Amino acid sequence: MSLALRAFAVWLLIAAAEVVHGILRMQYLRPLVGDLRARQIAIISGSLIILAIAYLTRRFVRAQGSGQLIAVGLFWALLMVSFDLALGRYVIGYSWSRLLQDFDPTRGGFMLAGVAVMVLAPWLVAGRRR
Repeated sequence: MSLALRAFAVWLLIAAAEVVHGILRMQYLRPLVGDLRARQIAIISGSLIILAIAYLTRRFVRAQGSGQLIAVGLFWALLMVSFDLALGRYVIGYSWSRLLQDFDPTRGGFMLAGVAVMVLAPWLVAGRRR
């Protein structure tokens, strides 16, 4: 199995975990703290989920060297941003303005920090192994 296929398989696991994470955020956290604050808090818990999955699957992915590790993270981030935007726009029905708010720190969005964690996750967990 190629590196790209292994990375894609792990991304499917990350996507499934993040969908459950999003449902739980909307059901339980949003009513307690409001929508924007719940999304901000979820960046932290979502990042921890990504790091945990990256750690648990690092041997399966078998990326070697910093270049491959960062390439896997970029691949995951590209897939996840595309998935999030498509899900938000075409399934949930959010406007583009509402979706882009998550990426705009001046409007309270911290999603870029989550994307950065995803890009670096394979490299970060590989470094912990050495």
